[in-house]
Parts: sequence; structure tokens; C-alpha cells
Amino acid sequence: MEELTKLVSNINSFIWGMYCLIPLLCGVGIYFTIRLKFIQIRKFGQAVRMLFGDLSLKGKRADKHGMSSFQSVATAIAAQVGTGNLAGAATAIAMGGPGAIFWMWIAAFFGMATIFAEAVLAQVYRTRDDAGHITGGPAYYISKGLGSHKLAVFFSVSIIIALGCIGNMVQSNSIADAFKTAFDVPPLVMGLIIAACGAFVFFGGIGRIAAVTEKMVPLMALLYVIGGLFVVLSNADQIIPAFKMIFVGAFDPSAATGGIIGAGVKEAIRYGVARGLFSNEAGMGSTPHAHAVAKVQYPAQQGLMGIVSVFIDTFVVLNMTALVIFVTGALDGTTTGIALTQKAFSTGLGAFGIKFVAICLLFFAFSTIVGWYFFGEQNVKYLFGTRGVTPYRMVVMCFIVMGSLLQVNLVWELADMFNGLMAFPNLIALISLAKVVSKALDEFEQANLADNK
Repeated sequence: MEELTKLVSNINSFIWGMYCLIPLLCGVGIYFTIRLKFIQIRKFGQAVRMLFGDLSLKGKRADKHGMSSFQSVATAIAAQVGTGNLAGAATAIAMGGPGAIFWMWIAAFFGMATIFAEAVLAQVYRTRDDAGHITGGPAYYISKGLGSHKLAVFFSVSIIIALGCIGNMVQSNSIADAFKTAFDVPPLVMGLIIAACGAFVFFGGIGRIAAVTEKMVPLMALLYVIGGLFVVLSNADQIIPAFKMIFVGAFDPSAATGGIIGAGVKEAIRYGVARGLFSNEAGMGSTPHAHAVAKVQYPAQQGLMGIVSVFIDTFVVLNMTALVIFVTGALDGTTTGIALTQKAFSTGLGAFGIKFVAICLLFFAFSTIVGWYFFGEQNVKYLFGTRGVTPYRMVVMCFIVMGSLLQVNLVWELADMFNGLMAFPNLIALISLAKVVSKALDEFEQANLADNK
């Protein structure tokens, strides 16, 4: 087992290293940023207005014709905002220093253009399953746009394993660990509760998934931001020094921490970009499944929603974790991951801090389980049709329970590996179908011009 874990870890070091996925994901983001004339800046205001114009905690029930645009965004954010926002940010800081946050910002900025392209293609190439429900995602634009069924199958198998199975195992493990520490709840009990709640949502179909995410996502984000802001404002004198640490650390990590973190610029870039991309999932091929089922007039409209989802994930939620860690002085050079986040909130909120993180983690990780389940389901439909959905639901529930009991390093390493593998066919499709993205944006902008005359 140890040898296999080491092998997978070495593979991940290459896949998520400075010479593979990091430059590929950032490169695609830079390419679309230039090709679409800095869409994430030009259209950001319009995107925010569209999101809040469609915001509702009780929208029209989703059906076989899809979800509302806001419900689709909520489902995408549900998947994006998970343990990566609590543990991932802390890990990046502990391994790469405060400057890792700066490189997270850079990765997210370019990732906004990438996710615009993903959402547009998901809309353009979406279809209906054998029961008449709208479905879509990278497997569909890879097979229909590129004409490569084999590459689409590779993507589908990778994402089902990465997110639906192993990924959800990791999420339930995080919840079980946090509740064992904060409330002394036995892991098996927590696993069964999570699986039961998951089954309630899964078997309710797209309607229940949309109903849960549209309510849970705004409320959980608001809860975390309010708690984080309380800690940050309680230590207001440390806000400017915190930002100084981020900017200095981006180019001189040792100067930012006085040598507490023995990281160089290379580590700051590597961990910042890798954890940032892992959190917002831009270019990974996961969130397009949610954007595919949105009911919009133009594909580019949902592309703009994708831009906002990355902004909320990285610049709002993930940034809050980082600021709390910095202003409380929790960074000590040894504590990392969720333990560092818990330490920071405990410093700011006292004994309640550990419980607060556990509650937030429950919401974040469970919403991710729902989102990742849904993404996997779309690919099960691609491979097996609707007949494969019920067996898939049962498998996911089993993995959720197993995940609460097992904390095997191999499981975490496998999740990282399959997450990386599924990105390759998606990135190939994005570059190959860039003209389709540009055309969709042109059509939307021309329609806007006509409406404003």
C-alpha cells in the first residue's frame, strides 16, 4: 500500500507540477483572456447584475428542461466551494507562504476566462438524454465538437472516479473528522447521516438538487463570510500587514514570514496556483455540467455566470480563510490544512472557533458532494444512458460511508490524480473549439447592441 501511495504521489507531483497542468491551465486561461479581450473585466459588472437579477432562494422548480441560470450557478458554486476553501487555502499558505495567495488570485483571474469558455461550450453542445432531460458537459462537447468518442469516454470515466466516487469519499472524510474533533460524533454515525441526506437529494433528481443548492449556497457563503469578517475586523490593525505579507511573499517568501516558512518563489507559485485551480475548478471540466442545464437565451449569458462563480469561490470565500489566518497570527510554520484554519478561528472566536469551522465544513463539503454527484451523473448518462443512474446513486452512497471511516493517504492521492487526468481532454477541447466560443460571444454582444439602440 505504501509503495502504491508513493507511486501515485510521484505521478501527482508531475501532473500538478510546474511543467504540466499548472502552465497548461494558466496558459489556456491567458489564451482566452486575450482572445476574448479580457472578458472577465469588460463584462464583470454585467455578469454581477445578471446574477443578482436572477437570485432567488425559492426559484421555479427545475425540470427536464433544465434549471434557472441562478440555480445552475448555485450548483456550480456548491461544487467549487468545498474543503479546498478551508483546508486548501491553509495548505497553500503553509507550504508556499503568504505569497501563495497572490498567485491564487492570478490563477483565478485567468481562470475566469477559461470557465467562460467551458460554460459556453456546455450550452452550445448540450443535448437530451433518453428520458428527455437536458444534459451536457465536456463529454458532449468533446464528442460532438471534436468528434472524438474515445476522448469523451476517457473524460467521463475519469470524472466519475475523481468526483462521484473518490472525491466524495474525501469530502465525507473531512466532515467526519471535523465533527469527531468538534462534537465527538462517531465517524460511522456521521457517514450514515451524510449518505442519508445525500440519498434524499440524489433520488429527488434535478429538481431537488436545484432546490437544495439555490438555498444552501447563498446561506453557507453568508455564514462563513460573516464569521470571517468578525474575526478580521476584530483584528483590524493587522489587515494592512496581512496584505503586505501577501504581496511581499509573492516575490520574497522568507522576508514575509521572517523565515518561519522555508519556501521560495517557486513554491509560492506552485502551491498558490495548484490549490487555487483545485478550488475554483476552472479548466478541470467539472462545473460545465451545471452550466449546461441553465435556461438562457444565449450561451454567453451562462458564460458570464461562470465568471462570477470563480470570483465568489476565490476572491470572496477562499480569501476570507487566508485573511483570518494572517490577522490572527495563526501561521506558525508547522500547522497546516484544516488544523491551521481551525487554529485561526479558535484564536479569533475562542472555543467556538473549532465548532464554527466544523459547521461551515459540513455545509461546504456536503454541497460539494451534491454538486460532484450531479456532475458524475451527467457522465453516467453519457456512457450508459439513464439506466445507469440508480446503480450510480447506490455506489456514491457507499463511497460516502466508506470515506467517513477511512483516512488513507492513497485515497487522497488518487483523488488528486484523477482530477488532473480529466483536465487534459477538456483543455484539448477548449483550445480546439475556441472559435465556437468567440462566435457565441459575438452573437451575444451584437444582440446587446441591437437591444440598446
